[in-house]
Amino acid sequence: MEIRDIRYFKEVAARLNLGRAAQALDMSTTALSKSLRRLEKSVGGKLVKRTPKGVELTPVGAALYAQSARLQLVLDDIRHESADLVSGRKGHIRVGATPGLSEYSVSDAYAALLKESPKVSLRATVVASYQIVSWLQNGDVDFIVNTVWPSMPADLVCEHLFCDRRVVYAASNHRLAKFKRVTLADLVNEQWSSDIGASSWKAFCKLFEDRGLKIPQLLMESNSLELRLPVIASSNLLIQSSNTVVRKAKQRYDLVELPVEGFKIVRRMGVYYRKDGYLSPAAKRMIEILKEQGRAITESKRWRA
Repeated sequence: MEIRDIRYFKEVAARLNLGRAAQALDMSTTALSKSLRRLEKSVGGKLVKRTPKGVELTPVGAALYAQSARLQLVLDDIRHESADLVSGRKGHIRVGATPGLSEYSVSDAYAALLKESPKVSLRATVVASYQIVSWLQNGDVDFIVNTVWPSMPADLVCEHLFCDRRVVYAASNHRLAKFKRVTLADLVNEQWSSDIGASSWKAFCKLFEDRGLKIPQLLMESNSLELRLPVIASSNLLIQSSNTVVRKAKQRYDLVELPVEGFKIVRRMGVYYRKDGYLSPAAKRMIEILKEQGRAITESKRWRA
């Protein structure tokens, strides 16, 4: 069984048309057919059958296609590990993070890693929470930093980093900034900004629903926190986010935390990676740094308490 034949078969299975698959692979239909016959001989069964519109997978073909994605991950891991060994470098890191606290954590960890290993390279992708799991499972990133989910896919490992409290904050000249106590009722008629499709916004809205209050108006959505922060600092929009993020943002923007009663949303932050996936030495070290920084955050909160 040749690796290239499996790769060709995956293209056929994805398109269910030999002509279009051959075009995508930049090869002739004849050559692609020969590849399929070689693979069928190796597995001992027919993989596709012709239809008026193209081809469809046989049960054997469907089973092979289901396993081919896992095989591709293994091959990619071998390629990455081989590149690290041959070049003698500590590796290239591919990280996924959700907007806000996760990206701040990645930024801090990579800055610390560069002090130890100045030549380590990084590709960090910030993506919505509902997309990030598939990125990891497909091998597009080595690990992700995200909130800890109630249930976790069996093929992933999660290591706890720290716990974080969400707070409401605004520009320092906002009308509520001078209040010593803010209730949820005070927030009903305010306008808000949030991540696109954020689960935290849904949890926030539920606090109002549970008290029979009107749902706040969401005026600005963006997955970029860096885009939202200057708007918050120069407008009457409110935002609810991590208290860790607020402390960092206040170094650059004139923001204040509002003392909102009844707003207690605590979330756990974690780092996820594939259970059997390859991690370069640099990726392993960056995960260790994330955990070290997580412990430092936990200890600082205990000290302030």
